[in-house]
Amino acid sequence: MLDEMLGYCLRRAQVAMFLSFYEATRGQTITPPRFTALVIIGANPGISQSTLGAALGIARSGAMYLTQWMVDRKLVERRHIPNDGRSWGLHLTGYGRKVTEKMKRGVLAQDRKRSSVLPDQERNELFRLLSKLAG
Repeated sequence: MLDEMLGYCLRRAQVAMFLSFYEATRGQTITPPRFTALVIIGANPGISQSTLGAALGIARSGAMYLTQWMVDRKLVERRHIPNDGRSWGLHLTGYGRKVTEKMKRGVLAQDRKRSSVLPDQERNELFRLLSKLAG
């Protein structure tokens, strides 16, 4: 019965891909949500903490905790948003950019290695179908 349930099969695939992620980040304290946050901040310098939280689908308190974790490790810095004295934008530090770029290369290589069981056409179709399911 379980192999006929899409959610169960997706979860098994997710676990396999997460194991691949952890292989790529062995010895680091970067989890998938932390990695995702670093990539989002790198692609959107000055993003607000609340916008980051919304992009990650986490509560405001979770975004605040995650941001502080990254700031404490000198991966991210808060900067005042021009013309808004109350708001802060998030930016990768130089160190944060180096760490993020190195991780992106490693994670992408592991992801491609793990997904190499699928020919390109099937991999592209899977992306298409998963996007459809995600809504």
